[in-house]
Parts: sequence; structure tokens; C-alpha cells
Amino acid sequence: MNQSASSTRDRRIAETSRALKSAARRATADRGLSGFTIDELCAEVGIARRTFFNYFASKENAVLGLPIRADLLELDEPFVAAGPSPDSATMIASIAELMLARWDQMELSASDSSEIGPAIQREPQLIGHLMELAAQGERHDIGLVERREGLPEGDLRAATAVHLLGSLLRPSSIEYFQDTGEEFRTIYLRRLALARELFTA
Repeated sequence: MNQSASSTRDRRIAETSRALKSAARRATADRGLSGFTIDELCAEVGIARRTFFNYFASKENAVLGLPIRADLLELDEPFVAAGPSPDSATMIASIAELMLARWDQMELSASDSSEIGPAIQREPQLIGHLMELAAQGERHDIGLVERREGLPEGDLRAATAVHLLGSLLRPSSIEYFQDTGEEFRTIYLRRLALARELFTA
């Protein structure tokens, strides 16, 4: 596939993903999650039902913008393959980069907040769904850090590093969705730098 065809395909994928997210959020805000079907969503966007599941695992994930397309191995394996970090600062920086790469995969823009907000107001259980997925992600990431650093399963260093870095995601995302004009990476790394200062003071 030549570069032009590849970029056209990527653009089409991005447009379909955006259309599905927007349609799912509007439908949820208007009628609630039980008020529409995946078939109706697909008909509105103009895709086949089976195509939906190439993008999202569920209606809930479509509303929240959590893609299924993203291949975890694409990020996970290079992270693990890098091997043990020479010091804790390098380990922390590497985990932070993994989390930032995951954020990039979700392709969330600050304007998404205006769509997601009304949907969550109509269906507050979406917050619980998001928290459950976040907990699953934490367990997954702890395992990755253990593998990379050669730590035994259950080692508190891996868990603590993931929990601390993960705790910065929520306030960073809130600030980002206030549409200050800053990139998420800038906001997150600023908070990480402050956390480093606090722990080393």
C-alpha cells in the first residue's frame, strides 16, 4: 500500500471513529444507553454492525472514546523489551511515556468534553465503567513493570509507581478538558515534575 492510500485509509478510520463516538454520545444524552441499539448507531454512521466492533467493544466504550483498534502489543512489548531501568527516575519516566502513549491512542480532544459531559449526566454509571476499566489497566501495567524491571509478582515498587503516575491522569484530564489550549502531555508532565519536587524536597 502506497503512502497516499495509507493516509487515506487512516483518515477514513479516524473519521468513522469520530462519527461513532459523536453519535453514541448524542444518543446517550438524549435517550440513555438503553434507548438505542448498536444497529441504530451503525445505520446513522453508515457502517455495518460488524464494523462497529473493529472500533469499540461496547456502546459504553464508544461514548467514552476507548478504542479497541489500538493494539496493546504495539506499546507493551517495546516497553517490556527495553529491560531494567538503570535507576528509579528512568523507570518513572518510562512508565509516564507509556501512559502518555495510551492517551494519544484514545485521540481525545478538548472539545470531546462538551459531548461526553451530557452523556455522563444522563448515565452516571459510565463513571463506574470507566473506573473498572482503569483498575484493569492498572493491574495490567503493574504486570508490565514487573516484567520489564525483573521484579517478582506483587512487588510493591511496581504497584506504587503505577498508582502514583496513574493518580496524575485524572486531574490532568480535567485540566485538559477545560480547553486551556495546552497539550495533554504538557499538563501531565508539569504535574509529574511537581510530584518529583515534592518527593525530593
